[in-house]
Amino acid sequence: MSQVSIALDIRANLGECPRWDEETQLLYWVDINNKQLHRFNPSTGQDDFLTFEQEIGCFALRKQGGFVLAMRHGFYLLNGWNTDLQFITDPEAHLDKNRFNDGRVDALGRLWAGSVYPPKDYNGASIYSLTPEGVASRQVGDLLTANGIAFSPDSRTLYYADTPTHAIMAADFDLAAGTISNTRVFHQFPHGQGRPDGGCVDSEGCYWTALYEGGRVVRLSPAGDILQEIPVPARCPTMPAFGGADLKTLYITSVSSRPEAELAEYPYSGAIFKVQVEVPGRLENRFPA
Repeated sequence: MSQVSIALDIRANLGECPRWDEETQLLYWVDINNKQLHRFNPSTGQDDFLTFEQEIGCFALRKQGGFVLAMRHGFYLLNGWNTDLQFITDPEAHLDKNRFNDGRVDALGRLWAGSVYPPKDYNGASIYSLTPEGVASRQVGDLLTANGIAFSPDSRTLYYADTPTHAIMAADFDLAAGTISNTRVFHQFPHGQGRPDGGCVDSEGCYWTALYEGGRVVRLSPAGDILQEIPVPARCPTMPAFGGADLKTLYITSVSSRPEAELAEYPYSGAIFKVQVEVPGRLENRFPA
């Protein structure tokens, strides 16, 4: 098995949402707490970033170029690097403590994005779908931290995690209608050994998750069984993503906003890591608008 190495030696406060652009061979990612969108060139080691006035929870590439962003205050378009934000809509404008978190585009171009409710005194987070026409619809409610949104290769299953529960959920997905049903527990991790954060699905339909405070990424079969565990030199990996020309490089973001004792033990916390895997990933769907 390949060993995890450092792709980008950086101390991201809250590194998240790595996304591979197969057209430019660049890895985009965000540092949520620093309100930054980054682009990293693995072939040169160059990392550039833009800083915004609000946090970016997640984003997706657009077919025509640029990005769709799920930020603290709703959904936005960015036509290209270092251009002006264009507001779309904010389905949680009435919830001043929430911000958007994890998300992914489905095969028909809808962006599915979930929010996080930091006080965690009730289940105040949700998952929404955003159509290319700019209409946001609430699809899942009663969550604390929506994470790990991903789709099976046949678009018949939607996965998501409510991170504090340590559970990854699966639901039947009707791609044409853009609706889900029959939600059930896909995998329940034991408490105290890491909780599922961001995720992705490979070309065999296996689900990869980063275990926050668990120091590893895990590959689960379509039936929810653990097939592989890869240790990461950071206690808090946040999200995996496939990249490279053959989509066999698994990039993993992480967090540096951690206690001093932990940072002494894991001095590369906040870096982007990489590891070669045997089964390739899949290209990300792009937002059409």
